[in-house]
Amino acid sequence: MHTDAVQARLTTLFREVFGDPALIIHPETTANDIEGWDSGRMIELIVAAEAEFGIRLTTREVDGMARVADFIAIIAAKTADRP
Repeated sequence: MHTDAVQARLTTLFREVFGDPALIIHPETTANDIEGWDSGRMIELIVAAEAEFGIRLTTREVDGMARVADFIAIIAAKTADRP
């Protein structure tokens, strides 16, 4: 899956998890940029992303997710064979 498509779908997930329909995420966005992005929200994001994209994320992958760009790269790689 192309990174633009991944980011668009992640934007929807972030809006749902944080309850903010106007939330805008960028590749450089981090937990420090979004109020309420704590460990509990991170778990919600991971579970939602796994369900949305039909993937499983390893502990190592999750530990490396400091920015939205990290989410995008990992998800794009795991869904590379999908349109």
